Amino acid sequence: MANYIEAYRLYLRDERRASENTVSSYLRDVRQFEAYLDLTGGPAVERCTSREVESYMTYMAGHGKSAASVARGIASLKSFYTYLMGRGVVRSNPAKGVTAVRSERKYPEILTGKEVELFLDQPQCVDPKGYRDHAMLELLYATGIRVSELIALNLDDVNFSAGLVRCRSRGKERTIPIYSKAVKALQEYVQKSRPKIILYGEEPALFVNMNGERMSRQGFWKIIKHYQEKAQIQKDITPHTLRHSFAAHLLENGADLQSIQEMLGHADISSTQIYSHMVKQKLKNVYQKAHPRA
Repeated sequence: MANYIEAYRLYLRDERRASENTVSSYLRDVRQFEAYLDLTGGPAVERCTSREVESYMTYMAGHGKSAASVARGIASLKSFYTYLMGRGVVRSNPAKGVTAVRSERKYPEILTGKEVELFLDQPQCVDPKGYRDHAMLELLYATGIRVSELIALNLDDVNFSAGLVRCRSRGKERTIPIYSKAVKALQEYVQKSRPKIILYGEEPALFVNMNGERMSRQGFWKIIKHYQEKAQIQKDITPHTLRHSFAAHLLENGADLQSIQEMLGHADISSTQIYSHMVKQKLKNVYQKAHPRA
């Protein structure tokens, strides 16, 4: 079984080009299913039927797993068995016909326009750290890129004169426009702050920590949380919050889904359509609150 899981891991990474988080999540779900079969004396994974999968879903729900976690477990097993079918290990997918209890969809946290302005105004450009933090937050909201993409940027990925940033992710490259205020913040950081922080003149990283090394995910997370607390915004702000806000605000102001999909780097338009549902839900809430006969 360990050989199947390792082969599946390589398939997700090399053929599907899935993110590290996705690979880790899928493998964890498969291993948990395998552990359940060991615990209950069930058959080997490759000899399971839908009955074992359904029993496992019931077991998960009975042990406090949320409906969303159960649904994700089914999706992971469907993917794994689809892979095994393609390799001729199994003849059918035992998870294919299994469904979970439908959970209420939770939309991601979105900042209002005023909250974005308040949040982006928190870094004070009085020292190298302030210039750097201001540039990072402005660029994140200007482009909607992922935090992993942000910290992977190199200095030569920014075209200041054209107002563009080049972003690479999962083997693909895309170019995203930057509004003028973000370009100015980046220019000030690169000219006034970055030279004072980097350890070596040939350092390629656009954003570095105060030790002169490339910024880490953990380091940027702490920056986000620091300015959330400073701004006294009650919403839980994460690096992804600015990405979601970027997309929702573009859609609210007339951008089309295909353009937003391209800027976000979504492989499937269905991932972008969530923002349409969010905007519609917001309009519905406004209507319910404001219409005199609602």
